[in-house]
Amino acid sequence: MRLGLVLGYWGAAPTPGFVELAQEAERLGFDSVWTAESWGSDVFTPLTWIAAQTSRIRLGTGIAQMAARTPTATAMHAMTLDHLSGGRLLLGLGLSGPQVVEGWYGRPFPRSPLTAVREYVDVIRQTLRREKPVALDGRYHPLPYPGPDGTGLGKPLKPIVHPLRPDIPILLGAEGPKNIAQTTRIADGWLPLYFSPERWREVYAEPLADAAPGFMVAPLVHARVCADVDEGLAPVRAMLGFYVGGMGAQARNFHADLMARMGYASEARRIQELFLAGRREEAVAAVPAAFADEISLVGPRERIADRLAAWRATPVTDLLVTSRDPETLRTLAELVL
Repeated sequence: MRLGLVLGYWGAAPTPGFVELAQEAERLGFDSVWTAESWGSDVFTPLTWIAAQTSRIRLGTGIAQMAARTPTATAMHAMTLDHLSGGRLLLGLGLSGPQVVEGWYGRPFPRSPLTAVREYVDVIRQTLRREKPVALDGRYHPLPYPGPDGTGLGKPLKPIVHPLRPDIPILLGAEGPKNIAQTTRIADGWLPLYFSPERWREVYAEPLADAAPGFMVAPLVHARVCADVDEGLAPVRAMLGFYVGGMGAQARNFHADLMARMGYASEARRIQELFLAGRREEAVAAVPAAFADEISLVGPRERIADRLAAWRATPVTDLLVTSRDPETLRTLAELVL
């Protein structure tokens, strides 16, 4: 397995020391470093800043939100950063959810997510190949724009820039079985939010069945070397309480749906009920420690080494580590690389 460092998105201000942490990960032999976006810092600018101050480590968007940019705008970002970094970009994409798409970007969440994702990737692939002007008779991303409020003067265009790589790897954040199955057909990799090595066969084996050789499976994994496992799991449970409880409406929360598919349906409902009632501390306390532990690598070095055996027995190709602790990064490098 390869290792990646996940830096995520900023809070109220830039994350202190994020460049130095990326440089340390590169020195340790990590393969990639990943940034994210929600409704604050964007995904490309911090990654470009890191690119300018590293030389080898691959640069992943984990994830770039599709609603934030048209597919051609995303392709422009990708071509530009790939050139500036000497061909190091990994383009991770995701739809986000209705609350963010409609509440932040002011756009309708697609009624057919599979179609929207497929069209988005198609336009990016066409742009990067630069074989002919980009055109798509699409439902969500038609080019040229055919709407009745347009001028009718649009014409298909090819990018001015010649892409450094016409095959920049595209990875998709997908959670539902149909979305994952489509990802194996149209993308180069998959970015699971929660992945349990104990349950991957029952949850993911079928949708991953048609994945081609070399297909990347790169889950986000919270890791921390510590003596107290419960203490190490506390931030994981806090994250799950927030995402399962509040990142989506009660009737449409992809994180809660995924937790339910992983065998924790009643627990997911209870977390939602508590969080949406304003009882956030109770919602976090309701997150089962067992579930948090399944999707993490937490505890003393020996425990993490034992747990890694289960991860190696899965289709996972890359562990994307959500840790900002240099000791934890060094330990994982020693155990994995």
